[in-house]
Amino acid sequence: LPFERAALTEAVSIPMHAVNRCIPAADDTAIVVGAGMIGLLTIQVLKARGVGTIVAVDVDARKLELARRMGASRAVDATVVDLPAAVAELTRGRGPDVAFEVVGHGDTVASAIRSVRKGGTVVLIGNLSPTVELPLQSAVTREIAVLGSCGSNVEIPECIDWLARGVIDVDPIISVKAPLEAAPELFAPLYDGDRSLVKVIIGP
Repeated sequence: LPFERAALTEAVSIPMHAVNRCIPAADDTAIVVGAGMIGLLTIQVLKARGVGTIVAVDVDARKLELARRMGASRAVDATVVDLPAAVAELTRGRGPDVAFEVVGHGDTVASAIRSVRKGGTVVLIGNLSPTVELPLQSAVTREIAVLGSCGSNVEIPECIDWLARGVIDVDPIISVKAPLEAAPELFAPLYDGDRSLVKVIIGP
């Protein structure tokens, strides 16, 4: 297993654990809200677990295109559509069975909860905001299951196996491979939110 791929083992464990928290069926429809690194890996894990319909949601066209390459059936630009209405249309008015929220902002959490079908499940992975408001009425009256998920060491052996066998392809999300001496200059664009960078690998 090459160093660059092995370096993403922990990252792969996050979506693998999240998917294992709810175990969607093959005929389920899943939406992934946020197509950053963890969102893209979540799409791949869902595809590897046999989920047939996976909808990627983001505000960046480049990330949505990458999500399609990673296995998303559809890609939705949240800046131009009302997400609950858009995914309802994609699912013939039913709504997706499960949503994976991979951002961690109040608006994306609320959109995920409002988007799933009655009795559906929302798995919260993103945690950029320490607190968010929930659309309580929507969650309660439609009996939505809300699950928190954090990475787990339990999945590490399976992650290594999947990476070694190519079940999970991390190469497309590695934006830059650089030597250690180049690391300082790479921090600035990352902190500035350069959307062209998904994952930066620093080697020895």
